[in-house]
Amino acid sequence: MATGPVLVVGARSDIGRAIARLYAASGRPIVLAARRADTLDADCADLQVRHQVTARAAEFDVTDPDPDRFFAGLGATPGTVVMVVGELGSQPQAEAEDPAADQVMRTNYTGPARFLLAAARIMDSGCIIGISSVAGDRGRKSNFVYGSAKAGFTAFLSGLRNRLHGKVHVVTVKPGFVDTRMTAGMKLPPALTAQPEEVARAVLAAETKGRDVIYVRPVWRVIMLVIRSIPERVFKRLSL
Repeated sequence: MATGPVLVVGARSDIGRAIARLYAASGRPIVLAARRADTLDADCADLQVRHQVTARAAEFDVTDPDPDRFFAGLGATPGTVVMVVGELGSQPQAEAEDPAADQVMRTNYTGPARFLLAAARIMDSGCIIGISSVAGDRGRKSNFVYGSAKAGFTAFLSGLRNRLHGKVHVVTVKPGFVDTRMTAGMKLPPALTAQPEEVARAVLAAETKGRDVIYVRPVWRVIMLVIRSIPERVFKRLSL
């Protein structure tokens, strides 16, 4: 496992906070990156007191056109980068309004991908972890804008893993449903729904064991295999 600081990008999310806590518990120094980084002071203090590690916050915006500037001001090369940034958005709104569709695409694909390219330019070793989604395994009419962005991010991570092989380990994480603020109010099936802490454990295990692509709950691998296997002439008639 890498020994440098763990940079958690999207650190104000439920999953980001859970990942930061678990890595801190393993003794790794933490950098929490998010918009309004000043709101993360309490999180940093908690990590330092609870786990006796250094923890600090860094201002970050996934839409920043110059991600290299972020790393130039970071002060230390991270040993692990975990990209947690994502936004579900509204499918009906994205279909109706170009700015809404663009926001979903930038937040889930182009922004995270550009940021991780910048990370790859400065990392000679360590691990890059991207939180993607099962929604990217096949486009479904219920969320195809979000799903297409995650599909792009999954393909990006695959190519980056191939490009950095032997230098930086790249992991793709597909959580499936997660019980977070982003999914609040949605009726999620308990058997298919992970908790943020479960995602964090899967992320840490993937880095430790050198895994490439993981489904947080293995049942999702089977479900998506079935969905991908449905012939297009049948699939387009389904309400998924």
